[in-house]
Amino acid sequence: MSKPNKGYLDLVVWQKSMELAKTIYDVTKQFPKEEQYGLTQQIKRSAVSIPSNIAEGSARNSMKEFKQFLAIASGSAAELKTQLLLSESFGFLGEDQTRFVIKIVDEVARMLYGLSASLESNQQLTTNN
Repeated sequence: MSKPNKGYLDLVVWQKSMELAKTIYDVTKQFPKEEQYGLTQQIKRSAVSIPSNIAEGSARNSMKEFKQFLAIASGSAAELKTQLLLSESFGFLGEDQTRFVIKIVDEVARMLYGLSASLESNQQLTTNN
């Protein structure tokens, strides 16, 4: 007997973005206390936004809306990458740490693009039939 489809819970990109959010929470623990309500909070918000938008978009009733939410998640990934680079330049993160986390961000961004392209392709096939 096969498992029922759980929607976004089954999406590898959602799972990977959840791991990314956990990683972000871990690495920002070392940030200075005075950044708690500044860059630290912004980084966490960007990281949490990625899986949240994937989940929300998958719950919508149209592929168009889902793709829109995937685009928002992609924007959050770009924002997060910028914030990580800023954190490194401020000395809050080491170069190795930054590269490690950015590698995950880039992987999630590629997966978001791939899912969006796949949805576009499936939508075109459905429209042409």
